Amino acid sequence: MIEIGTKAPDFTLNDKNGNKVSLSDFLGKKVVLYFYPKDNTLGCTKQACAFAENYKGFQELNAQVIGISKDSVNSHLKFAEKFNLPFVLLSDPDLEAIKAYDVWQEKKMCGKVSMGVVRTTFIIDEKGNIEKIMPKVKPDTNASEILEYLNK
Repeated sequence: MIEIGTKAPDFTLNDKNGNKVSLSDFLGKKVVLYFYPKDNTLGCTKQACAFAENYKGFQELNAQVIGISKDSVNSHLKFAEKFNLPFVLLSDPDLEAIKAYDVWQEKKMCGKVSMGVVRTTFIIDEKGNIEKIMPKVKPDTNASEILEYLNK
């Protein structure tokens, strides 16, 4: 279980271009790390587009936005191109980071129970520690809530 104030689990995953990216690459910056279920679905598209619309604000605050799902590198590339997403999208098909951040959980939908990614956002401070955890966020307001928090 991840707790505020603890060291954020490091990971190395491929981005939408197949390049290796590690969380530790961003030490010295705030990181907005958000986990989402699937590219090109309604909620995930709303959330990604909201981050894209607010991206300049994150840059002004020296905050790096990183989205992670279990989708493939190719899926991320198409998703980013289709919606002009300027931030880092990482592919986690083996659930390495997803499980390390404890967002792979049982979900219930229409009476069916299955395992999946629970939409969750973590704010990681410049030293690599968990500063804030936002579980079960709303896709359309998540980015603006984070900006508001970072601007305090």
